[in-house]
Amino acid sequence: MAPRNSNRLPIKSLSLSFSIFCILPISLFFLFFLSHQRSSPLPSPSLSLAHKLSPNQNKSSIKVYIADLPRSLNYGLLDTYWSIKSDSRIGSEIDNELRSDFSKTTNPKYLPYPENPIIKQYSAEYWILGDLMTPADLRVNSFAERVFNSDEADVIFVPFFATLSAEIQLIVEKGVFRKKVVGNGDYMRQKEMLDLIKASDAWKRSGGRDHVFVVTDPVAMWHFKAELAPAILLVVDFGGWYKVDSKASNDSSSEMIQHTQVSLLKDVIVPYTHLLPRLHLSENQDRKTLVYFKGAKHRHRGGLVREKLWDLMVNEPDVVMEEGFPNATGREQSIKGMRSSEFCLHPAGDTPTSCRLFDAILSLCIPVIVSDDIELPFEGMVDYSDFSAFVSVNNALQPNWLVQYLRSISKRQRDTFRHNMAQIQHIFEYDSGQLGGIGPIPPDGAVNYIWKKVHQKLPMIKEAIIREKRKPQGVFVPRRCHCT
Repeated sequence: MAPRNSNRLPIKSLSLSFSIFCILPISLFFLFFLSHQRSSPLPSPSLSLAHKLSPNQNKSSIKVYIADLPRSLNYGLLDTYWSIKSDSRIGSEIDNELRSDFSKTTNPKYLPYPENPIIKQYSAEYWILGDLMTPADLRVNSFAERVFNSDEADVIFVPFFATLSAEIQLIVEKGVFRKKVVGNGDYMRQKEMLDLIKASDAWKRSGGRDHVFVVTDPVAMWHFKAELAPAILLVVDFGGWYKVDSKASNDSSSEMIQHTQVSLLKDVIVPYTHLLPRLHLSENQDRKTLVYFKGAKHRHRGGLVREKLWDLMVNEPDVVMEEGFPNATGREQSIKGMRSSEFCLHPAGDTPTSCRLFDAILSLCIPVIVSDDIELPFEGMVDYSDFSAFVSVNNALQPNWLVQYLRSISKRQRDTFRHNMAQIQHIFEYDSGQLGGIGPIPPDGAVNYIWKKVHQKLPMIKEAIIREKRKPQGVFVPRRCHCT
């Protein structure tokens, strides 16, 4: 028998050697990987979050071309307004003081929008144009991308300060405001603007369907609202579309512009500019009053409900109903009243909405909305039922019903409403804090949210333009955009 080889390793030893041989490279790889990870700093959580929230990170946008209009139809109107010697209307005291200051300044570069609350609440036109006029390198937060060729644009923005034009006429000569005469400066400006816009190639290509007009004030574009029907309208609600207020006492009035001219399919509901300062949740204090309302008792049309509610609630305990005017004294009273009340009543006025709703939100006072026909800004992005109480007019006008209902809402639910409200206050703020409204805007403010809503309308607008092109010459198809 051949002798056994003493140098031969046992099978178990061979297996062990093979295992070590296989595991060693893997171990060295993980050792190197971990060493590399330790030598590299971990990303800061705050930096990581900031990177995710960067406005340029995969940001979509809407391409906007500013229609070519003379300065006299926008910023020139600010020159005109501030050159007026005095305005005797309620709420003009602060602007009269500012006029005195401006008169001492030679050709101020930037003029502010009026502080008179009657005008200021409709200042969307000022802030939207200011954002578009800001130099490109300062517009990193803007959802709207300005382009300088109308062929490249998704929409055409018409830079006409319609509110300011109308309000100037009401100051200088109210008696001709509703007349189509040369002496009516507002009428002449509206006509000049429309003549220029309708003569443009951009309007002729689309029939105006991709043009954006800001028409927030009920008296803005008084004489030519019907001419704007094809366009995208930025409005605070649909209630201001009446020709003659005194004759529009009911829906059957022949003087009312029919709502086929405004529609949620193409138009965008925008917020009023709030008039009261923002209250942060950390500043909130105990609220002693149940319900607060300040405003005019007597209104027209849908606002008749306000007068009835007033009579029902004025003598209820823990309810404050105050007649008030939009002047400095009224402002201070509103700040105090809204910040010390659980609920702020929001009945319809001359129109279904008012600035009061947004003042309540900025004051963390839970809105009680009594307006059956109301349309609200940014719905689909915001759920108002998360922080508001909606009440039908029928229920609200039942004796004792509304107060009992509000008392039944628990403190826990009220706190939840207020917490939710604090999360969305910023989307109703226009003011960028920039002189002349020109400069960087907050990424989550009202201007960007407005353009995002316009962006949502683009597929339908583009479809309407294409359908119009294939219509045979001489064929008339009535507009049917009354759907909501």
